[in-house]
Amino acid sequence: MIDSRDIYVLAGASASDSFAPSLRDLAAELHVDHTLVHRSLKRAVEAGLYSPSLQSVNLPAFEELVIHAARFIAPAPLGPLVAGVPAAWAAEPMASRIRQSGEDPPPVWPSADGTVRGQLFEPLHPSAPAAAVEHPQFGEVLVLIDSLRVEDLRVRKVAAKLFHDQLAAVSAKVVA
Repeated sequence: MIDSRDIYVLAGASASDSFAPSLRDLAAELHVDHTLVHRSLKRAVEAGLYSPSLQSVNLPAFEELVIHAARFIAPAPLGPLVAGVPAAWAAEPMASRIRQSGEDPPPVWPSADGTVRGQLFEPLHPSAPAAAVEHPQFGEVLVLIDSLRVEDLRVRKVAAKLFHDQLAAVSAKVVA
């Protein structure tokens, strides 16, 4: 059964700068243990989301999973006010497309290094904030996935379009 860690690993694999990164390289980029990557990819193979022979994510299947099921696999209710880094619709590429009421605190991933006070938004994996800072392209993918995990239909529609475009760009890069 696919869970939030698997979505995190697949997102990292799809956003990786290196073509077909090794398990250890991917684990280092994601700030997780390589056994977590191995187990996640094994479940992804069983679900048809990852091809071990091509060492790549099945992007159309991954897109379908994230757009239609991420909010059920990894729901994201907003929590109490905490210090953190902007997440979901409060971070780019969503922030420039979704306007938020000035009264509502933004969603944030909790982080001791965070500079924004907002509502707690649990990331797919606790390592997400650190990995996103080191790998901005991965951070953008996580922002889009987080935006697809919320109940707000308006936010999900914008995120679905941007996520589709992002995966299409990845697919075009792989083909080229």
